[in-house]
Amino acid sequence: MDRGGRRQPAPAARSERPPDTTVAAPAPPEGRDAVSDATIDRLTDRYFARTKEAVLRFGDKQVTYALFMRRPVIFTPRLMIEWLSAVAAGRGIRLEIEANYDEGDWVGAGEPLMYLSGPLSGLVDLETLYLQKLGPPCVAAFNAYSMCCDLPTVAFLAMDARHCAGTEMAEMMAYAASVGSGAAQRDVGAVGFVGNATDATAHYFGNARGLGTMPHAFIGYAGSTVRAAEMYRDTFPEGPLTVLVDYYGREVSDALAVCRRFSELAAAEQLSIRLDTHGGRFVEGLDPQASYAVLERYVPNAVRQYRTEQELRWLVGTGVSAAAVFHVRAALNEAGFPAVRIVASSGFGPAKCKVMASVRAPIDVIGTGSFLPERWEETYATADVIAYEGVPSVKVGREFLMRRRQR
Repeated sequence: MDRGGRRQPAPAARSERPPDTTVAAPAPPEGRDAVSDATIDRLTDRYFARTKEAVLRFGDKQVTYALFMRRPVIFTPRLMIEWLSAVAAGRGIRLEIEANYDEGDWVGAGEPLMYLSGPLSGLVDLETLYLQKLGPPCVAAFNAYSMCCDLPTVAFLAMDARHCAGTEMAEMMAYAASVGSGAAQRDVGAVGFVGNATDATAHYFGNARGLGTMPHAFIGYAGSTVRAAEMYRDTFPEGPLTVLVDYYGREVSDALAVCRRFSELAAAEQLSIRLDTHGGRFVEGLDPQASYAVLERYVPNAVRQYRTEQELRWLVGTGVSAAAVFHVRAALNEAGFPAVRIVASSGFGPAKCKVMASVRAPIDVIGTGSFLPERWEETYATADVIAYEGVPSVKVGREFLMRRRQR
């Protein structure tokens, strides 16, 4: 079980792969230039750079590293492997990269993810940089996987770019969401992530362009929610339309006004309304008492179970709560717009998705950047040398990293 109580898939069997599955200094992947040694020397930890100098002075050795993480993850190694391959090609060295799992496999805490072999002088100064490209995607993919599995009928949209520390992290997180989504599609038939917000990483989701319509700034610019929808439709007359409805605090009123204005789109399942109400207020028509009444009407057992304070807030509190989603869905249905879809956003991480799943909240799409790792220390990947010149040797306490069967 994970910490939320959901059963984890069984760990994939560690493979005993032959040498011909390894990577040996291929050409850099298209669009990725080999990183210069000067750049690596500037970015790596100084003790690694000094170790390289000492090894070159006293004689090189072939080594094998084992890479692992201290928590369960979804194996998401592609960006790291591409980077290592590019560096190997630039340095003219042979690296063997032996993955113990396939991309998208669930891996238990402490299990060796892969073995990396090559000359110590060519590997020792890379550790800092390649681990940066491994740990965060593996954890983000795990989070995305959990969210998609808990809500298998909901489509997800990756809106993480604004929360990332630069474009390199944005690429890692988009890649991670696609891997976690693919694993959930494979394991439980989930809809998963159907796209993301930027063109730069849309290809990870099989798209040419990013998805999305309008920000809150456009609603304010237009002066009304309906006018913003009209202006957007005039500019982009083709395809589905998604309209934010929380800017003026009239989620229900503005959603119905938009539906009436675009009734043909509403009937053709081409219209969505997006709830992004912040945590400082309730959705229009709700307060604590009304929120409890909504859940009592649709899911009477929802608050009779044990709930933490945070879970109760997601159920009946401010912002985009489960009660808010049921409330808006009911208003749309009663007004004759059952085909209009609800897009929910604002804080939809793994824990909130689990709560929404527990009450079967009527959400069609979730926009989220909250699959990003919340506790960054959990993303730290580690590499330890386990063999020198083919002779097993590892620091005391890390014997669990040794190959179960030496080649």
